[in-house]
Amino acid sequence: MTPVCAVAALIFDGDRVLVIQRGKPPGEGLWSLPGGKLEAGETLARAVAREVQEETGLVVDVGPLACVVERMGEGYHFVILDYLARSIGGTLAAASDVRDARWVTDEELAALPHTEGLLDVLARARTQGWR
Repeated sequence: MTPVCAVAALIFDGDRVLVIQRGKPPGEGLWSLPGGKLEAGETLARAVAREVQEETGLVVDVGPLACVVERMGEGYHFVILDYLARSIGGTLAAASDVRDARWVTDEELAALPHTEGLLDVLARARTQGWR
């Protein structure tokens, strides 16, 4: 299977982070970062901004690359570039292909079913300091 390039946004608000509950496979029902596949001719930053707005209704300022993660499973192989971002407008509401979108603390997220490695990614991103 050919790897697919995807992007995601790490958006912090104090001790909270923005997460979405996935509405489609893979990971349907799991909580994760807003994001999705890069489209042809689209810059990485534009893809991050588009995906966040499509899934959460928020407008973001996209910052630096925080980390790269790889997710593989039956029928998929994603290389995901996680960017730090900050909300600059819009109204939070679940949209597009997500069931829910909300701000949570790490403790609240730990109690929710979430994608593998998400808590580690958040811990690493918090050390980057771009808010």
